[in-house]
Amino acid sequence: MSDSARKRTLADWVVKTKKQVVKLYAITKWARDAETVQKCMNITAFLMNQNQQFEDVMKGLTYAKESLDPARLRNHDLLTSLDVLTTGAYQRLPSGIKKHFIPVTPLTDAEVVSTLSEMEDAIRYRLRMSEIIPVEMSQHRIANGRVHFSVPKLFETAICLRGAEKNDGWFFLNVKFLITVGGDLTGMQEFPSEPTGILKRHIADEADQRMACYLPLPDNQEFAPNPDDPPRPQLPEGTVDAPLVRLFNFLQMMSMSYQLEILCYQAQRMRSLGWADFLKVEMRDGRKTLVVSYWMRPPQPGVPMVAPNRLKLPLHGGTLTISIVEKVDKKAARSPIARMIAELQRKSKLGDLRPSDDVESLQFDVKWEPMKGVLAANIDAEEAIVGVKELAVESDNIDFELMLRKVIEILSGPTSPGPVRVFSPAGKVILVSDRGYHSLRVHLCADEVAIVSIDTRTGRLSIRDTAPNMLFDVLIRLRLNTITDIIEQKANYLGFQVFRQRNFSKEEIQKLGPAARGMMYIQLANFPTHYLVLVLTDEEFRYALISTKMLSDTMFGNMIMEDIGWLDVRRIRGDRSAGASMDEIVISSMSHEPLVLQKRNRDDIPSELSRSEDSARVAYTRVERQFKLRGIPYTHVNPTITLPQISELGHIQSSLARSVPALCVQSSDILSGAPAAEAAMPNIRVIPLNWWSDKKAQVVTCVKLKYVQQPVGKRAAAGSTSKNIIRPSKRIIYDAAEAVVSFLSEEVDTCVDEFLEEWARVSKMVVIAREVARMAKGKKWPDVRLLSFDLQTVEFAYASDYTVLITCTDQLSPTGGSFELRFSRCAPSPTLLQPSSLAPPQLQAEPYLCHVLRQGPLASSLDRLVELLRNTLPIAVELEHMRASSRDAKQSPGRGRGRPHIVVKAGTSEPWVDTHVKGLGWWRVLYGDLRHALDFRLMTGQRIAILDASHTLFGSSFSSTPSPSSELLSLLPIPDFKTLVIDALKFVRIKDEHARVAYIDAGVVCDSSFVSGVARALHERVLKKLQDK
Repeated sequence: MSDSARKRTLADWVVKTKKQVVKLYAITKWARDAETVQKCMNITAFLMNQNQQFEDVMKGLTYAKESLDPARLRNHDLLTSLDVLTTGAYQRLPSGIKKHFIPVTPLTDAEVVSTLSEMEDAIRYRLRMSEIIPVEMSQHRIANGRVHFSVPKLFETAICLRGAEKNDGWFFLNVKFLITVGGDLTGMQEFPSEPTGILKRHIADEADQRMACYLPLPDNQEFAPNPDDPPRPQLPEGTVDAPLVRLFNFLQMMSMSYQLEILCYQAQRMRSLGWADFLKVEMRDGRKTLVVSYWMRPPQPGVPMVAPNRLKLPLHGGTLTISIVEKVDKKAARSPIARMIAELQRKSKLGDLRPSDDVESLQFDVKWEPMKGVLAANIDAEEAIVGVKELAVESDNIDFELMLRKVIEILSGPTSPGPVRVFSPAGKVILVSDRGYHSLRVHLCADEVAIVSIDTRTGRLSIRDTAPNMLFDVLIRLRLNTITDIIEQKANYLGFQVFRQRNFSKEEIQKLGPAARGMMYIQLANFPTHYLVLVLTDEEFRYALISTKMLSDTMFGNMIMEDIGWLDVRRIRGDRSAGASMDEIVISSMSHEPLVLQKRNRDDIPSELSRSEDSARVAYTRVERQFKLRGIPYTHVNPTITLPQISELGHIQSSLARSVPALCVQSSDILSGAPAAEAAMPNIRVIPLNWWSDKKAQVVTCVKLKYVQQPVGKRAAAGSTSKNIIRPSKRIIYDAAEAVVSFLSEEVDTCVDEFLEEWARVSKMVVIAREVARMAKGKKWPDVRLLSFDLQTVEFAYASDYTVLITCTDQLSPTGGSFELRFSRCAPSPTLLQPSSLAPPQLQAEPYLCHVLRQGPLASSLDRLVELLRNTLPIAVELEHMRASSRDAKQSPGRGRGRPHIVVKAGTSEPWVDTHVKGLGWWRVLYGDLRHALDFRLMTGQRIAILDASHTLFGSSFSSTPSPSSELLSLLPIPDFKTLVIDALKFVRIKDEHARVAYIDAGVVCDSSFVSGVARALHERVLKKLQDK
């Protein structure tokens, strides 16, 4: 043993010996006090034993108290003792004891069959006479004392009646959901088609509660009602209980919820089989909505932020939502036959009453929302709608995995070609399908082939057997750079000022379209602010003429594109098919879409642009800008229109006009809100002219009218320049043979406003002339005839020789413009005595008649105007006769035929007659004292009322004894007016016993054909009465 080992052993022995000595010392010290410690322990044990004895005594006393009370002897039951002594049996034994100990005699087979048969009769009677059966549950059978209802694709259920009484309700027996689970059946024992156990008990309790919610409680309830329970619902007045409707609504919701839970279970099972990181399953809206997000991409921790200019990938590939919703259109939920059966059932069983509940039409609403940017090609709205139609929930094959694979198959399947067509030739890309899995076989070059496929579970693209990454982008970029160099070389050779870039922001460059890969700017020599832009895309050139503006408030002189016009170079070069029809539209254009798509050829690069073509495009751009500001879509058409050949327009005729397309707009767009828009044909052509010369450019707008109305009258003949060409004004040319109106605008920048103003005037005149020409036959007014029409004015005779001239002004005002009426006479009428009567009698009513044409459509308003003129003409003629007679009487007293002699007296109160118009169809004859007047009012049915003007039609008449202050402001009743009216009617009936007149309280009502005789007779008597007064 070494020295160190001996020292270590010695040290261990010393430590152990010291421990033993310490223990021995502790035992010695304790032994010295052992007797005292033992005595304390004995005292403690004694006290604890005594305490336990006290507790046992208290428990024993308590038990004795509680057990002696029930053992107390009952009072003697004297009644039971007497029954036993007298009868030898118990007479008052509770029936519950008898039922518990005495078995009930079982029913025989015959009694069971009879009972079930009677129950079936009661069920059959209830179903046929009073119970409302939903049409969806119309398939039912009655057997074994119960009724079995079957609803296809939902459930089968059996219920029975509690009894044959009226208040005996139904009770639930069983249900079977008509579903078939597809796919993997592992774990499907949790979803049996026939529920059992707790699930069946829950369905039975809920169904019984719903069917009996309106039934009254039984008289002998087993348990007393709880006062805290809510009151039972009561049937509203006029309703009848419909328990079967509530049963159908409940079981329908249960069946669809059952199917939704199965789909959720299948989705959760897919997560447990490897889809957990890429599939998210949620139940929302009280477990009525299943939301599944596929191809989840959780953000990776530690990954740096994506650059702003790079496309940010979505967090998931899309969402599949399956919801239980109620159909919005409840009528469409049932067929017409089913709705008729339901209505007949309600009327036959309920009469005028209505059921307490309505049938709920539920359905599965499947929504598929694919995220944009997940794959190279986005799914458009139409493909998504077609995909949703294939994702219907089928009760006979409930398989969530199948639905999800259909979604993924649509995503990975063939789609419409995108804007990039580098690989569009046949054989470049081939779709390979193998058992529902799709892949693309892309031919790059030579023998190089790339296979592109999508991982069904993760949604990631996999490429194999291909060249290095980014090969596609590199090839595309190299191809575009080569083409750009060639374009710049040829443009410099031709002497053009060429720029590859201009100081435009990204937002401005995006105006040239999302397909633009590069731009080349060529500045026009004559227009420094205009550029010809060659837009390079993957498959073609596009040519745009832009007008620019430099922003002075920017540091680097940024520029903006004020306007963009796309050029059709093929049409400018004349490369168009021969024999095209005039109405053939070859180019379709909106605000920022190119006019034509041209296949690129290696040598298809513009060589030069002539000065005339530049000027034409600028003129077209100004016109198109006006369309864009108003939101009017326009198209480009073949310029085959021929302008009217007149000497005044000879300087704007040129063969160059056919080298550029014309503009075509739809009348429904440019004339939206304009008056008489229906008078124009659908297509309206707008053609800039005179752009090929040094003179000021002009614009002609050509409109073909639907209704050919030949101009007539002296005004039309004065504006005629050739056989069929009429030019009523400097800006309007009318080709009567083709019914084409050409509107010439001197200012290009305001050509649309000028056209709308002129059209509003011309179209209204065309409509008025057309309607007047139809009135003679259509309205059976032979004396209505058109006298003059020249696109600016219309003059026609509305009765005999009475004419009216109509013009319109202020057509672009917010109020819609106004009309002017000028009344005149064609020739003197032989029935009038004085030449002064040639003045139009309805001239005073012109301010009121002008507003008639602004009320409603112009055609119907014109009919109302002519009818009003014809009906009020007898009133106006007769009032003019009264005024003329009054003037004659003043000039030569006592003169006149059949009139009372009027003596002219000196003084201001001498009676005289004046007439004025109070309103539309309302004239007033005011006598010389200004206190008495007659009112002539036009009524319906060509009737005219002649009334005392002091009587109002809207309240009580004025008092016959007015106050001095009111005499200055109001009219007085005509003295003895009633007598005067009766006397005048007698005079009229003596002349014509068939006169259609009737007396009323305030005057007389007569037919318009008798207004002359009635008015003259009454006027003469009133005049004489006022003179005598």
